[in-house]
Amino acid sequence: MTKRRYEVLLVLNTKGKDESANDLIDAIEKQIKAEKVEVEQIQRLEKRTFAYPSQKQTSGFYVNYIVHATPEQIDTLQAKWKLDPVVHLQHYQKLKPAAQAA
Repeated sequence: MTKRRYEVLLVLNTKGKDESANDLIDAIEKQIKAEKVEVEQIQRLEKRTFAYPSQKQTSGFYVNYIVHATPEQIDTLQAKWKLDPVVHLQHYQKLKPAAQAA
């Protein structure tokens, strides 16, 4: 199956964690690469306060990844992170190929 370009937006729960946000972002990147997904770009957006509490959380660290993956690889990552307490929220969006995006 051909790889598609995706935007993966994650909100990380850094509350009560000993690691810094950068350590968590690096760990997530390793998980992505372990699934043989190519990472094109990482955008560290910063910690933001939610408009209203979500699952007893008031803020989270936003990270945006641009990746090249198959739909099956995205499904695998989504299932893995659904069980991970570090990943508070996750959103996936299929993007146009890089040549068409410009």
